[in-house]
Amino acid sequence: MKAVPRSNFERLSRDQLAVLLPELLLCGHLIDRSGMAHTIAAFGREGMTAVAIEEWQLASPVYTRRMQRAFGFTGDDVVTIFKGLQLDIGAPPQFMDFRFRVEDRDHGEFCLDHCGALLDVEPLGEAFVLAMCHDIEDPTFDATALATNPHAQVRPVHRPPRHPADRKPMCAWTVTIDPANTPPPVPPNADRIAESTAARLTLAEIDPADEGRPDYTGPLLNDLRFADFSKSALVRMADEVCLQHHLLTLGFLIAVRDRMARGAATELGRKQFTGIAGLTAERLRKALGLGDDASALATVLRLHPAWNPLPYTNIRVDEDEDSVRLTVPRASGAEADGAWPALIDADHLAPVDAMARAVNPRFAARAVDSGEDELIVEIVRARESFREATEVALTRFSTGAAFVFTDRGIPLPLTVV
Repeated sequence: MKAVPRSNFERLSRDQLAVLLPELLLCGHLIDRSGMAHTIAAFGREGMTAVAIEEWQLASPVYTRRMQRAFGFTGDDVVTIFKGLQLDIGAPPQFMDFRFRVEDRDHGEFCLDHCGALLDVEPLGEAFVLAMCHDIEDPTFDATALATNPHAQVRPVHRPPRHPADRKPMCAWTVTIDPANTPPPVPPNADRIAESTAARLTLAEIDPADEGRPDYTGPLLNDLRFADFSKSALVRMADEVCLQHHLLTLGFLIAVRDRMARGAATELGRKQFTGIAGLTAERLRKALGLGDDASALATVLRLHPAWNPLPYTNIRVDEDEDSVRLTVPRASGAEADGAWPALIDADHLAPVDAMARAVNPRFAARAVDSGEDELIVEIVRARESFREATEVALTRFSTGAAFVFTDRGIPLPLTVV
């Protein structure tokens, strides 16, 4: 009997995984872009800002601690905070180009030479820039830092709106750890994320005998070169990043359900899911150089963050020459948490259609079984192409939709100044 993989990412080579990791980080960042238009429509700009603050405050401390434990950098200093940012969907490499400087264990600085998030909102006007770079960043940077040390504070040196308009670096911040700093209050609903199945999920350990780097101990590097990590480390990293997607979305759903009727909140969640589902599938297909047939679709579905990590979703993807079958069990951690897989049913398959049509616009999904135990969705090719979903088109307003990663060479250790 063929062994069942512990992770869908085990199917890839080490080189493929190194290409995939920055894509997963970037697509996690773009989750906000897929939800922004819909939250603005529902709550206005101030309401959208409040939702963004809450989702990041709830999710980032949980997934930051998970990544620290997985990769062995569980200190309480500035270096540990900076390492965590390099593996955070809030700071995808190059798109959010963090540059770090360390003074000592309790003092450091970072600036952003390129901020894709800023370039996304600057065309919307100064009010949106202030909402992101002031209202959202202040509490969420501190929330990320407190995962490492509750007495850490992140404070601006300068930040947008930019004067002059082309100012670089786009922003700069100090990080200070001081016992005199008052820790920020624990946000309401933090226990709901901390006690979720996603937060407590156990994933496969990294094999220290694998060729390549098994952890992120040692000095802080100016850039992470994913190709330097071992295959089992990259598999674990990919699964952890997918959990970041789910944890952020759980925070998002909590925030919107506190502000509107449950049915309306679920529908808003489905729109967010559809937008990021399609854009992520498109980027995964292009990054791995896949075609547009059923085999390519099956690969994209197996690697899509919505259906990973495998121990969280228990999904199954089967294929033949002309079609793909997606089986979504109703008994899984993702279903129990109410994460993305719980948002689809026989009558709500728009996210699956968006994924499929990112591979080939002629694919269409239909439920062939929808019982208490599982949802089975068959995806076949229609005679004519379908238009792109509005939710996907709205997500494309981000410059991240077409962002291209580059090889920036060998990383260098950052020494204390």
